[in-house]
Order: sequence, then structure tokens, then C-alpha cells
Amino acid sequence: MPTCPECESVLDFEEEEVEEGDVVVCDECGHEFEVVATDPLELAKVDEDYEDEEEDYSEEEDEE
Repeated sequence: MPTCPECESVLDFEEEEVEEGDVVVCDECGHEFEVVATDPLELAKVDEDYEDEEEDYSEEEDEE
């Protein structure tokens, strides 16, 4: 089982069931991590502004 890079508690998902780009959440500390690689499993912390950046990008495309 994978562990949370922030609090080191066990993350509740199976490594075989996730794909690159999936977001997993630690039940203990609440941090979100994006799966950036699956073999070997590599997680990257999702910035709090992650969703806002996507929305800003979409709005910019609409304006062009």
C-alpha cells in the first residue's frame, strides 16, 4: 500500500487501480496528490490553486 508523502499514513487505494492524472486524497491529512507515474508509482502534491488555474486557462481560450 502506498503512503502519504506528507503524513506517512497509508493511502486507501490500490496501485494497480490508478492511472496517470488521477487525483488521490489522504484520509488522514486531507492533502491531494496527482498520480504522475504508475510504474513505479509517483505522486505529486496538488496545489490548492490547481482547479483555479484550469478554470483561468479555459476562460482565456474562450476569449480568443
